Amino acid sequence: MTRVLLIRARAAAAHTFFRPPRLHSGMGDQRKADYLEAADVEPNQWDSHPSDAELEETVENLEDHGFEVEVVADADAALEFVQDEIPDGASVMDGHSTTLEEIGFMEHLHEGDHEWENLHEHVFSIDDDEARAAARRDAQTADYFLGGANAIARTGALVAADASGSRVGAYPFAAKHLLVVAGVNKIQKDVETARKRLRDYAYRLEDERSQDAYGAPSAISKELVYHRERTEGRTTVVLVEETLGY
Repeated sequence: MTRVLLIRARAAAAHTFFRPPRLHSGMGDQRKADYLEAADVEPNQWDSHPSDAELEETVENLEDHGFEVEVVADADAALEFVQDEIPDGASVMDGHSTTLEEIGFMEHLHEGDHEWENLHEHVFSIDDDEARAAARRDAQTADYFLGGANAIARTGALVAADASGSRVGAYPFAAKHLLVVAGVNKIQKDVETARKRLRDYAYRLEDERSQDAYGAPSAISKELVYHRERTEGRTTVVLVEETLGY
């Protein structure tokens, strides 16, 4: 039995009762489906799920490139895994991620029962712009930084971009530990196709969302292709077998 099938078997055994859908804080009315028409994108092309063999290939190549990988069945399992990964007393920061909102992490960070140091709350409690920017920069060095990915190459690389850099600045080095959570809909055949998903799909949707939310366009100002992790145990990729994020 393959690793993916074993994970599914464990998940099926664990989910013996129905759970109603979780209402995730921070989502508001800004849902991906609302922007598909305006963005003129094709979800069937960019949000399809990989085959079992393709998922296995992705996991193996990510691990060969130094990433820890955990495949989970759904959003509930993703949240449970992340909660278990972060020890009491750790400082925690995030880069804005719809996926983190969808799995319920942001709600748990701000309202849940945990013993973490919530750097996000600290940063955005600061009124002075200059002081807040300095605190935001310092927060990139959190014990645990969490975020998403715009795309993942089956060849074993992560692709992520941002307008300011605050979302991905911690990824290459600054954070002590990095947890990247992504739906398997982000998986593409290679790095160039992953970058194309960023440009032709995720960015267009995010641009529409940004104009709706902030009255200003987004931009791919800073793009990261994360080919390899050289520090053992630093970066964990959590692949969720659901369609999540932009």
